[in-house]
Amino acid sequence: MTEDENHPELTDRKFYKAEQEAGFVEAHPRVTPQQLDPAYRLAFRDTDFLLREELRPVRFQLELLKPEMLLDEAEIGSTLVIYGSARIPAPEEADAMRAVATTPESLKVAERLIAKARYYEEARKLGAIAGGCGVVEDGQRQFVICSGGGPSIMEAANRGAAEAGAESIGLNIVLQHEQAPNAYVTPHLSFQFHYFALRKMHFLLRARAVAVFPGGFGTFDEFFELLTLIQTGKMQPIPILLFGADYWNRVINFAAIAEEGVISDADLALFRMVETAEEAWGHITAFYGLDCG
Repeated sequence: MTEDENHPELTDRKFYKAEQEAGFVEAHPRVTPQQLDPAYRLAFRDTDFLLREELRPVRFQLELLKPEMLLDEAEIGSTLVIYGSARIPAPEEADAMRAVATTPESLKVAERLIAKARYYEEARKLGAIAGGCGVVEDGQRQFVICSGGGPSIMEAANRGAAEAGAESIGLNIVLQHEQAPNAYVTPHLSFQFHYFALRKMHFLLRARAVAVFPGGFGTFDEFFELLTLIQTGKMQPIPILLFGADYWNRVINFAAIAEEGVISDADLALFRMVETAEEAWGHITAFYGLDCG
């Protein structure tokens, strides 16, 4: 069958795309009472409608789909997720943190946070190691650094990846106080979430290892949810590396939880304490049989 340039192809699109239809609407002025009423707006262009409480399931789906589709398009197969505090300073910020401490109590807290600045450096090193290895399988990038997109430990991991010439992901969350993505997140891999639940889902959908640095409620929430998913068999085991045995054993008595019988002794093997980025990466490569050291 010969192709005739006077006849349309069978594969031609027969309907206009949504953006084209929206352009048709915007090209003509709205002058009648019917056109001016919100009811007449295209549903997908009607922000007031999309923000209604009844549309929450649709917003859930959008927050699931958007990052998933863009990460697929970026050919990211798996991630190395970094959890940790938003308050621990970079070593170069220690003096500034001391300077703003106005009372003996606040100075004591500042000194404790400054003492943890070494974890900023370890998160930075881990980001650089993973980014520098550039593991690729089936045409997709593996162990791409993924953080919460914020400051401190999250910034350090993204910073290390950037310094190694690698892209990295940031999953920010809308908070009452403004939280901008740190400067080291790759712009087209920088996402913002309204729902904590969807954000936490995206942390783990591609996770093949998780590094947990000292942190507060948010870090505990993410860490314990991960443990629960693996403990209950909802998620297959992956390397979980807790940085800083002194910190974790001080703030959580893991052995006591097992002694009370509410978890088993075997559950204590779901995670491993580490002190350095090299040690953490060694466990990850050993778990997966990788030769990228």
